[in-house]
Amino acid sequence: MADTEEENLQKQIDEIEALASIYGDEWCVIDEAARIFCITISDSSDRLKWTLCLQVILPPEYPTAAPPIYQLNAPWLRGQDRMVLSRSLEEIYLHNLGENILYQWVEKIRDVLTEKSLTSDPDTCLKNTTEEIDEDDDGELTSEYESLKESYTNALHLAICDSSEVDEELPPIMHGEPITDRRSSFQAHLSPVVSPKQVKLVLNKLYENKKIATATHNIYAYRIHCEDRQTFLQDCEDDGETAAGGRLLHLMQILDVNNVMVVVSRWYGGILLGPDRFKHINNCARNILVEHNYTSSVEESAKQSGKNKRVRKESKKKTEH
Repeated sequence: MADTEEENLQKQIDEIEALASIYGDEWCVIDEAARIFCITISDSSDRLKWTLCLQVILPPEYPTAAPPIYQLNAPWLRGQDRMVLSRSLEEIYLHNLGENILYQWVEKIRDVLTEKSLTSDPDTCLKNTTEEIDEDDDGELTSEYESLKESYTNALHLAICDSSEVDEELPPIMHGEPITDRRSSFQAHLSPVVSPKQVKLVLNKLYENKKIATATHNIYAYRIHCEDRQTFLQDCEDDGETAAGGRLLHLMQILDVNNVMVVVSRWYGGILLGPDRFKHINNCARNILVEHNYTSSVEESAKQSGKNKRVRKESKKKTEH
């Protein structure tokens, strides 16, 4: 086992040296000890400049027995486009088991960007995001390092939470009441999930609906409780709405909901909502969780939250005395 990990590490070192030589300043080392890297990829056409940031963690098992843990960052990469590109990367890994694949991933992404540049309206580049990033969005924005480290942790939990005996049929999907504000509409969808495979099944099913598939953003988060190890497998997706997925997951953590996935679709109406967009996303999610008995009513949970705050304050006062 130790020999294999040492062999993997040497292969990783050789691969990283080659990539740094090929891509120069585009290649960036985030944390060499933790094997976290990123590369900014641009299309190769002269018409438009579509870009995407590929961030990877190289686990000790890569490349002989596991793929890189990856994250695709681009404000325009949402919904079906993200799923198609992710499938392409996964297929490259499956067709090259045991081999270094990062160069193939980068060039595949570049091909996708070039095709998009050649087939897109030049004005599209100016409309990649629907909302500005709030300068006062505090410390809730997860750093690139922490986000990738969390992805790696989730991958480890995935290995711990053995889902081989789980029924992988598509679970039921419920739809909440829409919220509309200044021509933007928000609607939550909920599904009970007990494995990451079911998460993918739910997403695929939702994207079969043309209205949902064409939503400006489909933000989601899920929490799965692994009872045998008393751990949680949880993850989220912004789908182009910066920090929205993390806020949604944080809400689910506060409400302590388990074995459930919430997707919030947003259809942008042409008027910027600022921070109100996050309020509507979380309200949609909270309402559907209450409706299907995953948590108490809004009033009761607010009271409980206030009670917890008072307890913490009183405890702090006693400690100070």
